[in-house]
Amino acid sequence: MPGENLTRDEARERARLLAVDGYDVALDVRSAVRPEESTFRSVTTIRFRCSEPGAATFVDLVAPSVSSVVLNGRVLEPAAVFDGTRIALDGLAASNELVVDARCAYSHTGEGLHRFADPEDGEVYLYTQYEPADARRVFANFEQPDLKAPFTFSVTAPEPWTVLSNERAEPDSGTGGTWRFAPTKPISTYITAIAAGPYHMVNDVYSRTLPDGSVLEIPLGALCRKGLAKHFDTDEIFTVTKQGLDFFHDHFDYPYPFGKYDQAFVPEYNIGAMENPGLVTFREEAIFRGKVTQASYESRANVILHEMTHMWFGDLVTMRWWDDLWLKESFADFMGAFVLVEATRYRDGWITFANRRKAWAYRADQLPSTHPVTADIRDLQDAKLNFDGITYAKGASVLKQLVAYVGQEAFLEGARRYFKRHAYGNTVLADLLSVLEETSGRDMAEWSRAWLQTAGVNSLAPEVRYDAEGRIAELSVVQEAAASHPELRPHRVAVGLYRRGAGGALERYARAEADVAGARTTVAQLAGAEPPELILVNDEDLTYCKIRFDEASLATLRDRLGDIADPLARALCWSALWNLTRDGLMPAREYVGLVLRFAGAETDIGVLQSLHQQARTALDYAAPQWRQEGGRALAEGALRELRSAEPGSGHQLAWARFFAAVASSPSDLELLRELLDGTAGIDGLDIDQELRWTLLESLAAEGAAPEAVISAELARDDTASGKRHQVRCLAARPSPSVKAQAWVAVVESNALSNALVEATISGFDQPGHRDLLAPYSAKYFAAIERVWAERSIEIGMAIVQGLFPRYQDRQETVDAADGWLNAHTEAPPALRRLVSEARDDLARALRAQRCDAAAG
Repeated sequence: MPGENLTRDEARERARLLAVDGYDVALDVRSAVRPEESTFRSVTTIRFRCSEPGAATFVDLVAPSVSSVVLNGRVLEPAAVFDGTRIALDGLAASNELVVDARCAYSHTGEGLHRFADPEDGEVYLYTQYEPADARRVFANFEQPDLKAPFTFSVTAPEPWTVLSNERAEPDSGTGGTWRFAPTKPISTYITAIAAGPYHMVNDVYSRTLPDGSVLEIPLGALCRKGLAKHFDTDEIFTVTKQGLDFFHDHFDYPYPFGKYDQAFVPEYNIGAMENPGLVTFREEAIFRGKVTQASYESRANVILHEMTHMWFGDLVTMRWWDDLWLKESFADFMGAFVLVEATRYRDGWITFANRRKAWAYRADQLPSTHPVTADIRDLQDAKLNFDGITYAKGASVLKQLVAYVGQEAFLEGARRYFKRHAYGNTVLADLLSVLEETSGRDMAEWSRAWLQTAGVNSLAPEVRYDAEGRIAELSVVQEAAASHPELRPHRVAVGLYRRGAGGALERYARAEADVAGARTTVAQLAGAEPPELILVNDEDLTYCKIRFDEASLATLRDRLGDIADPLARALCWSALWNLTRDGLMPAREYVGLVLRFAGAETDIGVLQSLHQQARTALDYAAPQWRQEGGRALAEGALRELRSAEPGSGHQLAWARFFAAVASSPSDLELLRELLDGTAGIDGLDIDQELRWTLLESLAAEGAAPEAVISAELARDDTASGKRHQVRCLAARPSPSVKAQAWVAVVESNALSNALVEATISGFDQPGHRDLLAPYSAKYFAAIERVWAERSIEIGMAIVQGLFPRYQDRQETVDAADGWLNAHTEAPPALRRLVSEARDDLARALRAQRCDAAAG
């Protein structure tokens, strides 16, 4: 729509003109229970000031229709001032009141006000999701983060419903179906929130005595669909919530600023979670319907703490524009792991961070679209795409490096001053750097330039020379950078020396910290040390870099990777070996061999699950003629480990899921069928409903589960979750007509919800269906510009990313992507970025395949 893609320049000009004093928003969503109704009434009153009386501006609103617009008592003709995305305002006074009465649309894409009808019981649930700029789909507003204001919401809903917003409901609210809420603190539009429906809700309270002797009490709530109530482990959720609130009150010296703290687990959610103050929203998949590993519980706890960090970093103090998105997301990503380790039972959070989050960052930082942590965000489409591995995981890694650089207490004292100085305001990079300079005494300008304002990832490798007695004469750290991003950065690193201990394990016997700068840095403290079997640069994962090894260390890892005693050191070595594989420096079949040899002894369940995922990707990096052999080897190894794993353990479940993912031989498929129908069993392995769907999808993808079997499974699990699984299984079947139907459902129709689009694409895009998917390569490039123009950005991203022909792994597909990019130079930059990233991933796979073929 014209004007929907707000630019940074437009936002700056509007912020220069305006200051917003408050919003009153009245929504009537009683129509939500009538499927034939597609809209709801939204009446917004905005009070704002203008620094230049007589000037013109606009208010944002994406809506099917506007009934009336009244500015300072002057009636404006909707047809003259509303273009579908903006309402033009002219002749502004010094003080203004705008009233907009509109019909806004319910969403089925997870943007704006999402409406979900539960197939299990027919109940309807509503919730909002706005980031970065979808509040304008629900009420008229100035949709940019630096025009903060208090919001007062009222919602008229079906009387039996529960309605929640950012603030507490007023006394006796809900009578007659109208819920009125207290005014919020000054916040940005994108973190306002509503949830409405027959939600199942559990309440608790957090209590704390503050330094002045007063008692802080924060009402806690947790809610989900009624159909998930039996699986809702609120005791664990409230425990982590209270541990997080304790930590932040202990260390931030700024009490939680938003009154209550509700956490809603909602259906068909596009993202992991959203930090709406007082009403945090999460994917309902974080409520576990079946058995999951400890890694899943740890991941959920991390997300809870990530969103809680935002109450201070992001909600209390907010970036001025999306260039400084990292000012909230990097901090939340870092603090999520930090608090997890310091305050909860999940003490291995830094292992997960090193293993999973950094893998996301390393991938993003080597794409052609890589950007500095502080990015150049021209408009809202840029902003949407910058919720990426750079802004989150690289930024968090950089902050971990910063803590090593300035010290933990200086870092936390900087945060405390930052909150007090900028509470309820907006900031830029310089505001943060100034408080860190105050607290650390360090010049932050050079650190910021190197780490926040340049792109790319460095590699650090050891270079060692021994004396005549075999001791280390000199050990240096060699730093390299890609030609495309040649910046060499300052790193605070620990270098660890490992050798066989008395029990046979590889243990660290020497360690030194050093400031690495430039191309080569000598670590003088390690001179004279006895010879190591393994040199680990970036031991303890203090900095952000790709680790390389000397030849002797690499030989040790090939033989004895599983013998490394420290789980973090072991995870760092696995991560480094995976980077070597991705970079085409280690044959994919060698990485698969390492997984087969050593993954069975891996103690950290999160690392093990990552190894399973990477081993499957390694098959795509393998020479095509070896791929089938590699898949068979993985299936045999997975089954062997499944049968030998401790009964009932998380490791057993992880190996079961991995075996199902790689099973392809007739005997493997027969075992999956027998596990599914109960004629075979493995001691301790509970084939619950979620695992049943996992087994069935693998059978479907191999052509061993006809539609009738899938339909019978849906009858057994006729729920929203079951429907998503059924759609995925149906699209996974190896049939030309099935693929054609899936393609039409996603690309040619707008009928599916965001969750079912995601499920259909997941089923459609199977690595074993390369021949079946071949005809869709040309169709993809012919369709994506139209799709981007016609669909919402969330659905457009899902289609462009999910349907890229990545399994047509040959040079012709790379050439086709290049041809499209060359022929569509005027296409939206965000669309070009997505295609360019997918093209780069495919080119990387081809380079890795050449490396693997040479080894074969």
